[in-house]
Formats: sequence, structure tokens, C-alpha cells
Amino acid sequence: MDRLDAMAAFVAVADLQGFAPAARKLGLSPSGVTRLIAALEDRVGARLLQRTTRSVTLTDIGARYLERARRILADVEEAEASAGAERTLPKGRLVVSAPVGFGRIHVTPLMSAYLKRYPEVSGELRLSDRMINLVEDGIDCAVRIGHLPDSSLVARGFGQMRRIVVASPDYLSQRGVPATPAAIAAHDTIQFGALAASPDWRFVEAGREIRVPCTPRFTSNVADAAIWHAEQGGGLTRVLAYQAADAIKAGRLQIVLADYEVPPLPIHIVYPTSRLLSAKVRAFIDLAGETCDWQFATR
Repeated sequence: MDRLDAMAAFVAVADLQGFAPAARKLGLSPSGVTRLIAALEDRVGARLLQRTTRSVTLTDIGARYLERARRILADVEEAEASAGAERTLPKGRLVVSAPVGFGRIHVTPLMSAYLKRYPEVSGELRLSDRMINLVEDGIDCAVRIGHLPDSSLVARGFGQMRRIVVASPDYLSQRGVPATPAAIAAHDTIQFGALAASPDWRFVEAGREIRVPCTPRFTSNVADAAIWHAEQGGGLTRVLAYQAADAIKAGRLQIVLADYEVPPLPIHIVYPTSRLLSAKVRAFIDLAGETCDWQFATR
């Protein structure tokens, strides 16, 4: 048994939740994948996968082994690719995922510059605010704002993002500027639904996190709608800093409660550890490092 082939088969079965799809991905027969997994389990002396007629799930030992196997395979792939990667021109198709608003404003220009620099690459930018599985959806890399719970991804940081509360100057002159998070109760609020599942707004006060319940007068799943309503004097809204940057610069909105903001969210470009970092992905990440200023954490 080739240990690396067996590890690769195990990771594919875990990612795709089945022997048949793993076999198709690896170009093997389902029985061949089954033999590799069985030999791997014999070698480690433990069952890694729980099989039923309808599903394949990880055992506790399998879940721990999966994380280590990913790292080993990624290290091997990186070592094999490192010598020739710099000499290989990016080519083929690059698929990038990003949040809708941030992708439209900041990732689209990056993709355009990338395609101009590397004419042998065709690009696809998929904009979505839902969490996409990179392996299952065939994504080469993704821009993500927020903390990364998925340990199967390799991440490179590119900046930070504040979450801010804003309102129009006219609204604040009429209703007053809230001095503390508790004062929000006396104000109209506008909820941008993509930020949180609940209407509670989080702040930091006296070194501890607090949650302020809000009953919004207006709710939208699109930041532009929430910001526009705030500009019209509709109340306070809580958005990501880049979403309100133009309105703040133009004086249509004003930041409040800045001293109570929670720590900024990290901005990463991520890619799967189970996938070889190809020249096209490396070049995209390098270009982002050269040209993108995604620091939205300064006041």
C-alpha cells in the first residue's frame, strides 16, 4: 500500500462523503478506493470511517486523522510544486469566490488586473454571501471576511474589517447621538440581515462583550438598502466599514459608538489544503498582496 495514495483516498471520501464520488475524483474504481481505505485502517489499527448503506461518516479517530492527513498531503504537494511553480506561467481557468458587496467593489478590479497580466487564464468570479464549500463547488480560492472555523483551509491574511454603527447627520441632530450601546433602545434601527441571524448588536464595554437587543423598523438582506435608508434619516444601522465608506466620506453618514466596537474581522484569501497550490492561484494571491489595500480597521 502506498501511504500517500491511501491518505488521498481517505481525504477524498471524507470530503465527498462517499466512495463512488471519491473514486471518480481520483480516477479509480470504487473497489480500489475501498481497498485503500481498508489497508489504511489496518495500518493505523482503527476504524476511520463509519459506513452504512446510505452514508459515510467519520469516526472520532477518523476526524482527528483527517486533519493530520490533510497537512501531510499539502506539505508533500507543496514540496513537489515549489521547485517548478515559479517557472510555470499561470494558465487554465481560475474560479474565485467572494462576498457580494466586497467582491463587486474590491475583488472585481483585482480579477480584472489579474486577467490582464496573465492572458492564458480565463476567470470566473462567483459572488455569494453564503458559505461555499470550495472543494464541492470547484472553487480555486475565496475571499472571506470573518474568523475561519474550517481547519481544512489554508489562509493568508490581507487586512481587517470594522463593524460600525452609522446614521445620517440629520437623524442624529433630531434624535441625539447615542453615548452608550444601551442608548440604542431609544432609537430607530435598521437591520442588515446578512450580518447576523439575530437582531442583537454586539459591542465591547468595560472590557467585556455585551449584546444589545434591537427591534428594527427596517430590515434588508442587502447592505445598500440598509445604508440608503439610513442616509434618508431612517435610523441607526450596523454594517461593515467598506459598505458605508463612500457615504461616510461624502458626509451622508456619521459613525457613532466607535469606542464600543468589537474587534475587527480578519480578511483572508483561502484555498483548500487538499488542493495543490497551482501557479494560477499563487499568482492571484501574490497580485492581491501587491495591489490590494484591505485595511478597514482604522478609525
